[in-house]
Order: sequence, then C-alpha cells, then structure tokens
Amino acid sequence: MNSNNENKIQISKISTSKLESIDFDHLPFGEVFTDYMLTCDFVNGEWGTPTIVPYAPFLMDPSAKVFHYGQAIFEGMKAYKDESDSVWLFRPEENFIRFNKSAVRMAMPEVPESIFMDGLKQLVDLERNWVKKGIGSTLYIRPFMIATGTGVIASPSNDYRFMILLSPAKSYYSGEVKVIIAEHFSRAANGGIGAAKAAGNYSAQFYPTKLANEKGYQQVIWTDDATHTKLEESGTMNVFFRINDTLYTAPTSERILDGVTRKSLIAIAERDGIELAVRPVLVDELVEAAKNGSLKEIFGAGTAAVVTIIKGFSYQDNYYELPKVENSYSMDLKNKLTAIQHKLAEDTFGWTVKI
Repeated sequence: MNSNNENKIQISKISTSKLESIDFDHLPFGEVFTDYMLTCDFVNGEWGTPTIVPYAPFLMDPSAKVFHYGQAIFEGMKAYKDESDSVWLFRPEENFIRFNKSAVRMAMPEVPESIFMDGLKQLVDLERNWVKKGIGSTLYIRPFMIATGTGVIASPSNDYRFMILLSPAKSYYSGEVKVIIAEHFSRAANGGIGAAKAAGNYSAQFYPTKLANEKGYQQVIWTDDATHTKLEESGTMNVFFRINDTLYTAPTSERILDGVTRKSLIAIAERDGIELAVRPVLVDELVEAAKNGSLKEIFGAGTAAVVTIIKGFSYQDNYYELPKVENSYSMDLKNKLTAIQHKLAEDTFGWTVKI
C-alpha cells in the first residue's frame, strides 16, 4: 500500500476497490461499508495524526473501558450526489457541535474541528464514487468515539479512538409503522444522558422495542420518566404530531435529542407558513384528538429515516388508526428537505456543503 500526506491526514491506499461487487439496488441499511475508514487516537492527553486506512477490523484489549463502562458516542450524517455528480454534505457543523457536546457529557475529549471536519471531507471525497445519484440514494456517515484505555477501575478512560465509517444507504424504514406509547419504560431521565448521542441510550431501547415488536408494532413513542404523560421521541427519531392544521413537537431538553432533521423540518415549516407549536404534547391530548378526528398525522424525523409516517398508535391496549390525508404535511416537508439535500431545490438556508 502507498501512503501520502494531505493536510496532515495520512492516507493508505488500497490496490482494488470492492465497489463493483456491491448491489446498490439491494442495500440492507448499515451493513455494507466503503473501502476506507478514518481513525485517530487520543493518547497521553493529545490527539495524534488522523489516518485514512482500508476498512478492516482492529484489535482491542479486553479491559478497554468502552466494554465495561460504556464510554461510546456517535453521530449520524449523510452525503448526497446531485445530477452534476457533485457531492454534498448536509449541515455537518451541527453534527460536529453535537458530537462534542456528547463528548463533554460522557467525560470524553472533544475532537478538534481539523480532525472531525477535515477528516470527514477528505474521506467522503476519496469515496465519492460510492455516493449514487437520485432521491433515496445516500452515503450514510457514522463518526464515533470509544474509550480504548485499559483497566476495570470505574473511572473515565485516558485513551480514546475517533473513527468515521461510510455506508451506502437506501431507506432505513420501509413503509409506514405502528407504534406503542410507553406507559412504563422511558428513553431517558432528567439529569441523564438523553440529550447525548451515547451508545447506551440506544441499547436501553432494545428491550421495550422488542416487547412492542412481539405485539406487532415497529416502534415505541417514549414518554417522560416522571409522569409518563408527555410524548417525547419515537424509537430513534424525534416525533411530530399534526392536530387539525397545527404541527406540534416537543422541545429539546436533557431527555430529548436535538435532532438535525427535526430542526430542519421546523425551519421549512416556519418558512412555508405552517402553524407550528414547539411545546410538550400530552398523551391524553393525542388520544382525545384521535377520538374526535382532529389528529391528522404523526411522523418521525431523523437522519437515517428522514421522515417516517406513523399509521397508528396503541395506548392502554386501545389502537387508534390515523386517517389517510390529502396534502400531507409529512410528505410535503420530506420532499422539500430531500430536494434541498439532493440540490434539486435552492438551498435558501445555506445548509449544504460541497465536497
């Protein structure tokens, strides 16, 4: 393998790409990865030189603290290719800022912009042939950091590894989903790590989601930990509710993730004059709206899913099916957002960054 140095990022080249062996029409989400990955270690109190290397497993000590105390954070981003074969990132600075907020909350070192952003751009540029054109085709980007320091004493690690993986992607969810509103389990609590993209937040969701799956539902709408009366997130997504012609979503907090897709949809809705209320939404309020017919739509919003339509929900063993609506807010907002991301509509917000 050959190596060169570009802007202090070392690149180890492969001899043959696996690109031609990939069936881009049949991509299970997050299971296929590109030729390269970025890696950078934090040792002795400072960050080393980032490297872009062939995608491959790596060795870790069994006592690495990520295995024992869960110091692990990540982000989810995407790259898009327009009709002129230019590659674009969508609001990467938001992910960079949130990544370091998560790092601070998890007592991990912040990643310098020169490593996160420059490394991200060089990695995506190197893998631009993996980004396919067309709505629904994207390159999913997974920056993450884990504690690599050794020892089983309950304390923060001294050493860490920052990495970026790339995965060509289609849709995360296929079709509409049904959800259960949580009556006992909570995603996060005040004073906890719900606002951080910490790995433990997601593993804690697996069991209650498994119980929902066994009842024929795909996801859970989480409620607040104290009273279970306030609606918070849906699965791994922020969630929106349309009652009559007003769109509602919960405010971000220590329990609710500040989603990039969420804030982008809010900005588009405000620009286009959709009546919007960012406030706590009560379970009883949703049930009453479902009963009297004023509940028009529920949809989740996130990087992987973009917008996922929720066709119905269960609460206290009662199922409420949502009506089919014309002039759907969810599809209108999704189409406008994806048009900006794929450069099919003018980016009046300045969200897109060219590679």
